[in-house]
Amino acid sequence: MKSLFALLIAMSLISTTVFADPLTYAGKVGAGQGKHIVFIASDHEYRSEETLPALARILAKFHGFKCTVLFGVDDKGVIKPGHSNVPGLEALESADLMVIFTRFQNWPDEQMEHFVKYLHRGGPIVGLRTATHGFQIPKDRKFAKYTNGFAGSDYKDGFGRQVLGEKWAGHYGGNHRSSTRLDIVPEQAQHPILRGVKEMWVQCGGYFANPLQPSNVLVMAQPLVGMTADADADPKFKPVPGAWTRNYESASGKSGRVFTSTYGASNDIENEGYRRLLINGCFWAVGLEESINPDAEVSFVGQYNATWRRGRGRRKSGLKPQDLAGFESPIVPLQ
Repeated sequence: MKSLFALLIAMSLISTTVFADPLTYAGKVGAGQGKHIVFIASDHEYRSEETLPALARILAKFHGFKCTVLFGVDDKGVIKPGHSNVPGLEALESADLMVIFTRFQNWPDEQMEHFVKYLHRGGPIVGLRTATHGFQIPKDRKFAKYTNGFAGSDYKDGFGRQVLGEKWAGHYGGNHRSSTRLDIVPEQAQHPILRGVKEMWVQCGGYFANPLQPSNVLVMAQPLVGMTADADADPKFKPVPGAWTRNYESASGKSGRVFTSTYGASNDIENEGYRRLLINGCFWAVGLEESINPDAEVSFVGQYNATWRRGRGRRKSGLKPQDLAGFESPIVPLQ
């Protein structure tokens, strides 16, 4: 009986260890060799859990980065979009870049500690879509100042505004009925992030944005009247910033690079121009702008099944991070 009990305990420990292991794609060749990117995916709507592993695979397979992808998961380790539990954030201790796509998160303090330490050392950041309102933390909690719209003068409007440059500022064209054309700001055409980028169209409806200054707007977003790339511009909406760079000042005194885009739903990155913009943004943020090649490979690695847009299929239920392991497993398996 004692031996059976010991066996059960051992199996439980093994199971816990497997659950704790983060999803990692390790590249072998490319400019990113020696650089570690940590991706954090937990939003309620836009399928960050599809977007981020797809980008991570591209950066690992074709460009040599080590990419760790962390997800909001339930107590069984199943990916649960938007869930405020992201195991593995200690990976940020060795990160050279953090890519964040969260929405209204309220992580346990021990998880927030890793995030805050990364900010305190001025680590570079790429923020997508709902990351502008990535946290919603109660006022009585230790890390309340990172919440969207924080009222305190010491960190006005929270992480989104103070670091990424914008908080939740409202929809600017409706999802699933209005897509968006992204146009390069002519004066920024020579910026490294825009090398090789053209014909950007995303399927998300617009977000209003007026980035906190100083910020350098690279791309303007024009809401359209339909869900095709050739749809007319919606006359009710003038163009607003859709992607920009800036820097934030950390507690350590170091200035951290930031690239933010208010798009990034899983179907948005089906557009090659926009996908290239995000890959280039990661290169720039991590300090490798001289290695940005306008003809660099940005194709999907393995089968990519984006499910954000209506009518695009339902993914398999009960997915765990390791179901997306390797370069050949589909992102994501469909039912």
